[in-house]
Amino acid sequence: MSDVQAINNLVVQYKALKEEIHKVIIGQDEVVDQVLISIFSRGHSLLVGVPGLAKTLLVNTIAQTLGLDFNRIQFTPDLMPSDIIGSEILDESRNFKFIKGPLFSNVILADEINRTPPKTQAALLEAMQEKSITAAGTTYQLNKPFFVLATQNPIEQEGTYPLPEAQLDRFMFNIWVDYPSFAEEMAIVKATTSDEKIDLKQIMTGEEIVQYQELIRKIPVADNVLEYAVNLVSKTRYNNPKAPQITKDFISWGAGPRASQYLIVGAKCHAALKGKYSPDIEDVQAVAVPILRHRLVKNYRAEAEGYTMEKIIDALL
Repeated sequence: MSDVQAINNLVVQYKALKEEIHKVIIGQDEVVDQVLISIFSRGHSLLVGVPGLAKTLLVNTIAQTLGLDFNRIQFTPDLMPSDIIGSEILDESRNFKFIKGPLFSNVILADEINRTPPKTQAALLEAMQEKSITAAGTTYQLNKPFFVLATQNPIEQEGTYPLPEAQLDRFMFNIWVDYPSFAEEMAIVKATTSDEKIDLKQIMTGEEIVQYQELIRKIPVADNVLEYAVNLVSKTRYNNPKAPQITKDFISWGAGPRASQYLIVGAKCHAALKGKYSPDIEDVQAVAVPILRHRLVKNYRAEAEGYTMEKIIDALL
């Protein structure tokens, strides 16, 4: 199959995938799009939203329709690295045997990642970056595809361990999950308070996802699109000659090179899912907010004057 045919197939399967997901998930169209883009881009996502907005249900539904193994880890203050990566035990024949932890799965839902101490966060983030785990001197490869969806509650900050900037940078997207509209909430209440069971069809296999991830990396990018992405990231750095006044006024730290990389990969994926064979500037702009939102650090003036991160990013586009 040629790459062009493969992209056409991806568009058809993506449409079927979204229809299947929306049998269970009502609304949240942008959230679904961004989660799927990060899966096909080999990235990880951080979902930020108040409790009860179906974040866990969304991940479970996506895992089922993609035919992937799914594990949910509830992060708590007493969770240790060995609880998630696994540990060695002494078996009946008095030999050490490694028992794999819940990280050995395709899709990991790291629920409330900011509720666990830094050493456990670091164990998860190492697995995200290296796609492997080292225990007692032995390295174990994680299953492919491997995708982490971490959630954070923005309203409860007591007793939490906020992720440092360097660890936040490892997430491709920071996805804001908002409240549903009135009509969507009516539909949600109607659907979830009856006993109706929904059977989900598997639309893709793990092998197909890996093939699509490789296909997206092969998509060519024009130099002007590449320049636009790198320029956009450069404009977030207040000491850069290209930085506009809004950056100098409201940003204390800008985004690093990983933001430029993700902008291009995300734009490639966004273009492919729309049936285009190469991304343009509009595709970069479409993925810019969730990629830059958690990579910029606002100063006190921005807080005082009510400048949101989205408003600053929109001004830079």
